[in-house]
Amino acid sequence: MKYRTIGTDPAHRREVSVLALGAMLFGSLTDEKTSFDLLDRYAEAGGNFIDTSDNYAFWTDGGQGGHSEDLLGRWRRSRGVGDEIVIATKLGARPLAPGTGFVDNPEGLSAKVIHEAAEASRERLGVDKLDLLYAHIDDHSVRQQETVEGFGALVGEGTVGLLGVSNQAMWRVERARALAAAAGLPGYEVLQYQHSHLRPRFDVPSDLFPDGSLGHAGPELFGYLRAEPALTLVAYSPLLAGAYVREDKPLPPDYDHPGTPARLAELRSVARETGATVNQVVLSWQIGGELPVVPLAGASSLAQLEENLAAVDLELTVDQRARLDAVH
Repeated sequence: MKYRTIGTDPAHRREVSVLALGAMLFGSLTDEKTSFDLLDRYAEAGGNFIDTSDNYAFWTDGGQGGHSEDLLGRWRRSRGVGDEIVIATKLGARPLAPGTGFVDNPEGLSAKVIHEAAEASRERLGVDKLDLLYAHIDDHSVRQQETVEGFGALVGEGTVGLLGVSNQAMWRVERARALAAAAGLPGYEVLQYQHSHLRPRFDVPSDLFPDGSLGHAGPELFGYLRAEPALTLVAYSPLLAGAYVREDKPLPPDYDHPGTPARLAELRSVARETGATVNQVVLSWQIGGELPVVPLAGASSLAQLEENLAAVDLELTVDQRARLDAVH
């Protein structure tokens, strides 16, 4: 396994594996035995960066979530896992009532919610301190100052280490970081956004993003990373839920545009040259790129996990990287 540093404060920064394991469906669609097997194998391979959320996976049973955090807590206790494993979780998008969702009824990012939701996550996970806590979605109903102070208070009291943000406009991220800096509080240092080799359309509206996607990594985010080298991007859904390799899983609609075929062709060409799978090329391209990117990939079988782990040792040539980067 290979590792990179996230965070800047010596008291909180962590060395994490360059491949993060997504635990979104652990304890719900992925049963407990399979989930434990995947976690055991990932840890055995040197992986130490596991991602979850307080709302995972509410949509599987119409509840409020907590399945994934609960399972990770049981796994930690049964294996005697300590702080050698970095667990990142998120708050803000947990439905306030069963049968609702994060668009119509989210918990939000008020100071009260931040405190109570973080406490509930620590209890489910069985930890005294959350290594990395994200704002999962934005909340325009609350002043950003309140959100910033709410997260900062958790770091100050020692129950949270690093702070992160997901699915927010870059101007909102920068404003929050500026407010934190002005108040002498810790700010967001890890950005979690959807990112893969294929480039999506950003103008496709959704219920959460009526003006077009704020959840995909795009030019503004990459420019932000170049300007702020202490930040790290955790790239969720790097393998597009299997759509690169599975005929029964078509590409999401926002990838249906004229630029996709050329990028797919180059990916497949590099895969043939290396003898690797397309999925492994995507992960290797992210891991070894110029910008600090940690791919966050889930798995529902040991075979999928082994394929992902092997990507860590796949070295692309300078020419192959140039070709993958140059495709428009």
